[in-house]
Amino acid sequence: MKLLSPAISRFARMRLWSIEQWVNDPITTQHVVWQDLLAAGQYTEFGRLHNFSQIQSLADYKKNVPIQEYEDLKPYIERMMKGEENVLWNTPVQWFAKSSGTTSEKSKFIPISEESLQDNHYKASKDVLSFYYASHPESDLLTGKSLVIGGSHQINQLNEEVHYGDLSAVVMQNSPFWANWIRTPDLSIILMDEWESNIQPDKVRAAHRPRGGHLHLRRPRLF
Repeated sequence: MKLLSPAISRFARMRLWSIEQWVNDPITTQHVVWQDLLAAGQYTEFGRLHNFSQIQSLADYKKNVPIQEYEDLKPYIERMMKGEENVLWNTPVQWFAKSSGTTSEKSKFIPISEESLQDNHYKASKDVLSFYYASHPESDLLTGKSLVIGGSHQINQLNEEVHYGDLSAVVMQNSPFWANWIRTPDLSIILMDEWESNIQPDKVRAAHRPRGGHLHLRRPRLF
């Protein structure tokens, strides 16, 4: 991995140029994202119900789409968890983030699409690395292993293709293959249900820290 550091550093500096574009013009950037979401959502049941295809302005959106609470969206989410498509999003959703009990003292299930993972969680992680490498171009951050401890995930019994779990677990379960090069321990240990077992010293040692390498300790970042 040490040989990759210069390449990663150069990529980070290139990525910063894109970041600076939307930092300098956030209103336009937000408008483009909003239009993309409406364009994708117009083909869903929720989008058709609220006339997404006719929305041209923020005023139109406020008029057509009332404020939604979780209980308003819950029937749609339950249908999605049974495998129904084109309900709230226009591509298949097979993962749901399970929240801890909140005001209603019951867990909530948040749909996590592939687009959400790629355009939010993973892209944000790359941006954080871009800022870091721009400030520390000679860093050896990715030459060793990072100790990652996440949550658990389970198979939703309503549909064998649909899974749910802590958001950190969903992110790690679907992370790109190269992420396995720099994290430890093995994913099967990271996603164990029992935290006490998860952090046992022998479990950590089982990750086989590379000789002469670095071990960076961190919790998974969620963006």
